[in-house]
Amino acid sequence: MYSTSDFRKNLKIDYEGSLWIIVEAQHVKPGKGVAFVKTRIRNMIDGRALDVTFRSGDKVGTPDVRQRNMQVLYSDGESWHFMDKDNYEQTAVRLEDLGDSAQFLKENIDVEVLFYNNRPVGVELPNFVDLKIVECEPGVRGDTAQGGTKPATLETGAVVLVPLFVEEGEVIRVDTRTNAYVSRVKS
Repeated sequence: MYSTSDFRKNLKIDYEGSLWIIVEAQHVKPGKGVAFVKTRIRNMIDGRALDVTFRSGDKVGTPDVRQRNMQVLYSDGESWHFMDKDNYEQTAVRLEDLGDSAQFLKENIDVEVLFYNNRPVGVELPNFVDLKIVECEPGVRGDTAQGGTKPATLETGAVVLVPLFVEEGEVIRVDTRTNAYVSRVKS
């Protein structure tokens, strides 16, 4: 069982008999009254989203979720296909089940595929991925007074903000938890 003190982003919970993931959690301690946690949760089976307020000390179930280490094979436009590295079994996960994590998937990286009742319901990405910039505006000389940033489109289609000195064609490291630029990768 999870208590409200355990609530954080990306925690998977069993709520009302189904698998949910916490998208946002805000712990509130009013001056008067009982503390509570305002959450936004998304159903990992059908995609519904709810805003739920839990009182401090409320408990929710721990879901029966299995994780399997798999390698990304390819995308057919509707699903991403993964292969278990132990027994070479292949699994497909629909794009709508992947949510935001689909923007950082590329072939041949290792991910954790989540199974709920023997059905693939999502993917946990590594914390950092290295991706090539395919489109980026050139930085303007002298435009760095505030440590400026510019949008860059990556090879997977994701758009992240990068410092002005980063150029098109470079490989950068991106934090998949925050969708933020971390550093350039030396080749």
